[in-house]
Amino acid sequence: MTPIRKQYLTAAGTAVALLSEHAVEASWEADSALEGFTVGGLAAHLGGQIVSGVEALEADYGGKDAVGVLEHFARAAWRGGDIGNEYNTAIREGGEASARAGHAGVVAAAAGALKTLHERVPGLGDDAVGGGSRWPYVMTFDDYLVTRILEIVVHADDLAVSAGVATPEFDPDVLDTAVWVLGRLAAARHGQAALVRALSRSERAPADISAL
Repeated sequence: MTPIRKQYLTAAGTAVALLSEHAVEASWEADSALEGFTVGGLAAHLGGQIVSGVEALEADYGGKDAVGVLEHFARAAWRGGDIGNEYNTAIREGGEASARAGHAGVVAAAAGALKTLHERVPGLGDDAVGGGSRWPYVMTFDDYLVTRILEIVVHADDLAVSAGVATPEFDPDVLDTAVWVLGRLAAARHGQAALVRALSRSERAPADISAL
């Protein structure tokens, strides 16, 4: 099994543990730290990064062009966009719809998907592909999992803050992958100098270095 596949399964396990927290259940109907999301909707969206891994195994990607990780994020309609745009609205609506299953339902779906992934991912060939159902392109399965790792790491922090619990500590290799993507995206948006200063020179760091 490739290192990225191991990282994804590890990250997904960390996410399921967070989703299972009583504080998440207790604040299910409350507003989250992300505008337009309830805690339940955000939790369902985080769980969706695991459920979608199983869906990616089943999808037909015939006829779609292949892109890499950074091209995927360059094309992402939600990145840097108005939260009220069609794509972002659909993301929130999807999370809120899934949240209607309740805390137990969302946790069960994520945990069940993770079990399936543990069973199936180790046997995938190197030529496996993946992608989202609404994406007009395909990726290698490992590149697809890199995008899910970033989503898991970022939204785990969102959910932890929303529920008033500590943000989970991810495996260092998982964090390395997420930070690599965030670093490349931040440098592309703000310039290399801005990124270097944000990480090393607080006295001249830019006010905004957001990658997303």
